[in-house]
Amino acid sequence: MKKKSENQTKEGRREFLQSTLGIAGLSLLQSPTLAMTKQKSPPGNVSHSASMMSAAANAFLSSLSVDQRAKASFAFEDEQRFDWHFIPRARKGIPFKELDPAQRLLGNALMGAGLGQRGMITTATIMSLDAILREMEQGRGPVRDPELYFLSIFGDAQSNKPWGWRVEGHHVALNFTLVEGKHIATTPAFLGANPAEVLQGDRKGLRALAPEEDYARMLIKSLDDKQRAQAVVSQSAPADILSTNLRKAEPLKPAGLQTSKLGQKQQDILMSLLGEYASRHAPDIAAVRLDRVRTAGLANIYFAWAGGFDKGQAHYYRIQGPSFLVEYDNIQNNANHIHTVWRDFNSDFGADLLALHYKQDHHR
Repeated sequence: MKKKSENQTKEGRREFLQSTLGIAGLSLLQSPTLAMTKQKSPPGNVSHSASMMSAAANAFLSSLSVDQRAKASFAFEDEQRFDWHFIPRARKGIPFKELDPAQRLLGNALMGAGLGQRGMITTATIMSLDAILREMEQGRGPVRDPELYFLSIFGDAQSNKPWGWRVEGHHVALNFTLVEGKHIATTPAFLGANPAEVLQGDRKGLRALAPEEDYARMLIKSLDDKQRAQAVVSQSAPADILSTNLRKAEPLKPAGLQTSKLGQKQQDILMSLLGEYASRHAPDIAAVRLDRVRTAGLANIYFAWAGGFDKGQAHYYRIQGPSFLVEYDNIQNNANHIHTVWRDFNSDFGADLLALHYKQDHHR
């Protein structure tokens, strides 16, 4: 009985650590193979998350005053839906700063419906870094405020028509488009971290996006000389992600090492890395996303690296498949400032879902 109890305790501790990967930087406690296995058997659609988002959006909007609702609400066709960015700048929408405690809880509930537990932890941690930047910069930089993140609702979440929502601020730009109550597009999806690792103070050692860095470094260091010669596309990292904040991302020139030239363990690491990006969203959304990646063919994915291989050296990588692009860059602030994004070439802002929806609606 004692042995069984010890095993249960270890398993409970493992589950707790894995649930906090987004803020603790402990992702490597879980093997790449396990991370890949967890994402199997996706559901056919994401109606559960869609219904949760609809209910949460309605509850949130109902809590707002008339003036607040005017700030938070836009027509689905409004061009504001496509005006996204990840830098500190003036934004439209309703900032958390202007919400009372009850309204903030409902805003967080909407975020949680789209992000799930892990994504919510990671996103909240990134938002909290603005307080650290404010202390570091002492007013010398842009306005740094962990509450200066904006929620925007596009369209009517209660109707059967397409609608969407966004949460955005410094280093957070998460876009959701919902169609027919069961399909969800979740790109562009950007998360960044500055500092990537907190170097001093009470939160020293905190790494908000540790798995995205650690799995990629594990992969590049696992390559032999021949593989690495193909994977490394430049000795220096670009200044930022190449897709920037374009409304529509275009495929970059295929470059790097093709997945078919990786060994099985290396493929497992790559899938674990992709799993980290996918798991920023609710589990059913993440599972469908990874299923699409597999359906398009793992052999058609390219991994490219630029810059140094060791921690503290500026570096960049991208993972590109037939339908998607993941980019990561860590070069600013002495390679302690991360930008990451997932783009879908045909599905950003739900373009493909909306085209099919309007086509079917036209034929009815």
